[in-house]
Amino acid sequence: MKIAEMNWIQVEERAAEDDRCILPIGSVEQHAYLSLATDMILAEKVSVDAAEPLGIPVFPAMPYGLASSFASFPGTLTLSLATYIGVVKDLLDSMYRSGFRRILVVNGHGGNTPATVAISEWLNAHPDASVKFHDWWRAPKTLAKVQEIDPAASHASWMENFPWTRTTDQRQPTTSKPRIDFAAMARVGSAKKRELLGDGNYHGLYQRPDEDMLAIWDVAVLETRGLLEKDWH
Repeated sequence: MKIAEMNWIQVEERAAEDDRCILPIGSVEQHAYLSLATDMILAEKVSVDAAEPLGIPVFPAMPYGLASSFASFPGTLTLSLATYIGVVKDLLDSMYRSGFRRILVVNGHGGNTPATVAISEWLNAHPDASVKFHDWWRAPKTLAKVQEIDPAASHASWMENFPWTRTTDQRQPTTSKPRIDFAAMARVGSAKKRELLGDGNYHGLYQRPDEDMLAIWDVAVLETRGLLEKDWH
């Protein structure tokens, strides 16, 4: 159930009946030939699909995250760490005031991991609340399915190439990209990172059959739904 399709009265009634909700968080950053909003799109869609049969409200995805590594790629937008931590805490405060006490944060971007520190600090001040942080794409069952299909899976590679993350740009290499030098990437700024990355794919194929992608998606949705259904306290 999308919050965008509810009014405030419905939200108040829902929170009084069931205090669970979902906040998807993503990033607007380069994804080679895929949408700049890939992380946001996937985090929100897996949240909506997982919550649908349970009637749990899903807030609109927080689109912007920590993407300083890709700052030199046009279209990439990034927040500073201090701003980001503040935004995460402000959103948690707002959901708490709305009556939600069990919050699932569904993350679509590896760079957003510092949000877990903000969540930990926030929980210390809200002992009656419970927050789960879920990296949907590398959760155990989902990652195992990805590895089963093709272990050469990475940022901006085939593993993020779903029908809903593609653009109108039909260019899509058919070769497999060699693995980048991660150590070299870690010690340079975004301009040099862009030189090292080229189109932005870290390694692997750019696209696999939709049959493979939908099989991964089914696992991801069920795994995310499982987090909504149990082990809150």
